[in-house]
Amino acid sequence: MRLLIIRHGDPDYEHDSLTPQGWKEAELLSERLAKLAISACYVSPLGRAKDTASFTLKKLGCTATECEWLREFFVPISRPDVTDRKKISWDWLPQDWLAEEDFFRRDLWMDQKILREAGMREEYTRVTKEFDALLARHGYEREGEYYRAVRPNRDTVALFCHFGLECVLLSHLMHVSPMILWHHLCAAPSSVTTIYTEERRQGIANFRVSSFGDTSHLYAGGEEPSFAARFCETFDCESERHD
Repeated sequence: MRLLIIRHGDPDYEHDSLTPQGWKEAELLSERLAKLAISACYVSPLGRAKDTASFTLKKLGCTATECEWLREFFVPISRPDVTDRKKISWDWLPQDWLAEEDFFRRDLWMDQKILREAGMREEYTRVTKEFDALLARHGYEREGEYYRAVRPNRDTVALFCHFGLECVLLSHLMHVSPMILWHHLCAAPSSVTTIYTEERRQGIANFRVSSFGDTSHLYAGGEEPSFAARFCETFDCESERHD
């Protein structure tokens, strides 16, 4: 089986939709995805993800199943240096989260005081259980640390969702803390992450990433990836996001 995890196009967060650049990205993305034999599509309930999927669904002549758990992964926390409002986990400053070694541990990262008080374990467990249920419907049932290939197949399944949520799903498949992925990977708007199953012994499957955050469809259409999800390349870039 092939999984495609697709981030929405350049977002207009105020209206939960896409910017003009985002609509261009969604159109170019659809030209790429329409060439694939996609057997099932799933989409976040948020507008920016549904708008991104709309062009592809029209070209494929199909509908997507809306999944509440595919919405952006949002567990607001009290970031150490910000006391007047809650922040998302992937917006922490590196000097703060890197100081705690347990954030790198897949078995301990959720037990850190700030995350524990925010209910991180409960939300992470809820989302990953829903993800496993979807995979089971497509023939791959989680059994401990790997997946049982109950109905092995070569289907292509597309998930239209969000960066933070994507890292949660990848961390579950890769058996790592999502803190590493949230802070060290960047999936540009409309990017595609491709994951294949590998069944090296009959009945036992592993999920392996063949490409992360691919934006080749944008370059093919003469568009540069938008800046969303990144922070300033150098501190003196006043027009780029610092915090």
